[in-house]
Amino acid sequence: MNENETHTEQSNRSCFCPVMHRLRIISGHLCPPGSSTDQNPDPRLSDCGSAARGDPEDVVVVHGLRTAVGKAKRGSFKDTTPDELLSAVMTAVLKDVGLTPDKLGDVCVGNVLQPGAGALMARVAHFLSGFPESVPVYTVNRQCSSGLQALLNIAGAVRSGSINLGLACGVESMSLRSIGNPGDLSSRLTDNDKARDCIIPMGITSENVAERFGISREKQDAFAVSSQQKAARAQDLGLFHQEIVPVTTKITEDDGNERVVTVSKDDGIRAGTTLEGLSRLRPAFKPDGSTTAGNSSQVSDGAAAVLIGRRSAVDALGLPVLGVLRASAVVGVPPDVMGIGPAVAIPAALDQAVYCVEKLGIPMEKVNPNGGAIALGHPLGCTGARQVVTLLNELRRRGRRAYGVVSMCIGTGMGAAAVFEYPGP
Repeated sequence: MNENETHTEQSNRSCFCPVMHRLRIISGHLCPPGSSTDQNPDPRLSDCGSAARGDPEDVVVVHGLRTAVGKAKRGSFKDTTPDELLSAVMTAVLKDVGLTPDKLGDVCVGNVLQPGAGALMARVAHFLSGFPESVPVYTVNRQCSSGLQALLNIAGAVRSGSINLGLACGVESMSLRSIGNPGDLSSRLTDNDKARDCIIPMGITSENVAERFGISREKQDAFAVSSQQKAARAQDLGLFHQEIVPVTTKITEDDGNERVVTVSKDDGIRAGTTLEGLSRLRPAFKPDGSTTAGNSSQVSDGAAAVLIGRRSAVDALGLPVLGVLRASAVVGVPPDVMGIGPAVAIPAALDQAVYCVEKLGIPMEKVNPNGGAIALGHPLGCTGARQVVTLLNELRRRGRRAYGVVSMCIGTGMGAAAVFEYPGP
């Protein structure tokens, strides 16, 4: 891995590795023609040149914020509706950079569990945020990658010339809505192996990957402990402070009484997690399995928003540039091992799992340096946008030009990923 590729995010722990060919492909996206990659055949050692920096057509990230992530059903946001969570981040992002919402060409919101992918909820949040009716908004559901897909959709509109600026968001309340009824499906589903595999529970797909690629319970538990320790350290050092919007909301207690709270810290981080403690947990999905409540991503509530635009428009408005979108991919993989999606979506950062970290020899300190979904949680529609916010804030904190990857697997057998550059202070 290149020295500058300092940070990645994950929401599952499994992948496979057609490594070098795909590494070269993604290196081509990251490095412009004539850069040192042309002379160095090993992209892990290449140093992308600066020829593409400052291109007025670049799709750039101006700013991004998120709420804290709450534990579903019993955490800080268990009684908070998703439109309120979404409004909090939509409002704060624009306020921070002094941009009025009428400057936005479009708003796209990733959501999974709300009816109609949250189309009504998003428009309500839009008006609660004081956005004018003239600014459009729509939603997208690509399951666990919905927040990232929202960003890629807005980026596509910028690239096509349809808009100059847009807001990409993600939100989920897994407290108020649960994964359940798959909807209206044909009875022919049972006659097609791949179609039938699409309704395999996520936990069973995790078990499939563990068995197929030889990922032991011990390795999964060790990875979970590492995630919790990294997140606890980041929280203790205040590293999440600059990316979290405090949200004032109400919590209904078991006795029916309400209390007002201001939420500014992630609920799910368990600083006291140990290998010994995790080893005592029972498998969650099959009696002889290896996936437990302690080494899986958490179900959660949260929202995030990312302001992006064409560099020339951003510069004209005097807005900052936090990052540059350099490459992205969405791919399909076998539904019964959907967790391998990141390995195909972005092989330049094949560290979405224990298997891939070991296979590539990626230093563990470069994998989710502030913890991943095991510790922070995974509010489905929010995660992709939240990852981008966390990634770019961490790269900025490190204070030098760098690249980072966000990636996740997707239910029914897909993977998504995006590569960002932090251009330096």
